[in-house]
Amino acid sequence: MGRMRENPRYNVISMRVSDEERERLQQIMETTHMSVSDIMREAMDLFTVKLEQSQDADQKAA
Repeated sequence: MGRMRENPRYNVISMRVSDEERERLQQIMETTHMSVSDIMREAMDLFTVKLEQSQDADQKAA
């Protein structure tokens, strides 16, 4: 039986990418030694930060 994880991940999300996007992803995987899942998690974190910064800038401008 597998070990219990502190933060188990049960949700699976699929996406379609072009050949060029797949090649870029493969290059990122080879360069960073990260899995696709880890790369996508980091991309979501970066996007979240960017979105929050944009919202903060919008609130300051108002």
